[in-house]
Amino acid sequence: MVVHIVEDDAAVADALATVLEGLDHLPMTYPDGETFLEMADISGDDWVIVDLGLPGISGSDVVHMLNGLEDPPSLIVISGRSRMKLKQHLRDLPNLPVLRKPLSVDMITAAMA
Repeated sequence: MVVHIVEDDAAVADALATVLEGLDHLPMTYPDGETFLEMADISGDDWVIVDLGLPGISGSDVVHMLNGLEDPPSLIVISGRSRMKLKQHLRDLPNLPVLRKPLSVDMITAAMA
């Protein structure tokens, strides 16, 4: 399965890609929302892990665009922000899995289960 990682911190993106490869997924990394939206070939069978704090197009804007697709991928939001800030940004998407950094393998596998 393809897992798109939209994360501007290269160390976090690389760590996530390594973990996902170990779980037999095909990770694709993108440094920002614009690059992801321009380059990614997204299907409903894919997963997208998106950081809320992206430069340019925000992570929440990326999430809204993906949810508007006819066959949206499964989504996980990651962030280092406080729970209160996360609730403010995602108040209209209450069922979305949100993981706070730092991430662990267990957190990722549980969110993708």
